[in-house]
Amino acid sequence: MIQSASRASRSTKAVRLRKDAGLTLIELMVVVVILALLAVVIVPRVIDRPDQARAARAQSDIAAIGAAVNLYRLDTGSYPSTEQGLQALTERPTPAPANWADGGYLDRVPQDPWGRAYLYLSPGVHGPFDIVSQGADGRTGGTGTDADITSWQGE
Repeated sequence: MIQSASRASRSTKAVRLRKDAGLTLIELMVVVVILALLAVVIVPRVIDRPDQARAARAQSDIAAIGAAVNLYRLDTGSYPSTEQGLQALTERPTPAPANWADGGYLDRVPQDPWGRAYLYLSPGVHGPFDIVSQGADGRTGGTGTDADITSWQGE
């Protein structure tokens, strides 16, 4: 008899546990609200990252191009002209400088992260040469993601 009473109490507990095992609607709503609040805080920070990555890539590209332009000058005695452009770093320009490196100075001239060519000016307004990416909008000036990224910014 004692065994049957303990079995009955165990089965009653099992039934109660099965009823209480799920989440109530209120508990579920609390979880949804918490997730929504986290999304409101985190999503704007994550969405801004691609624009920051593009700007960082443009700065890195400009630094690499600037280094190649300086190597060109060390070998040839002058910077590529504005007319020769950055192509003078990958293909022998006309007229060909005497000591132009046979393999060139870059494998290829990269485009900016927005798919446009970097602007090159020699002599530059801010130094012996200027290299510019016009940012997301492709126009001179701008703020935020539309701001120009230039070779003289870090100076």
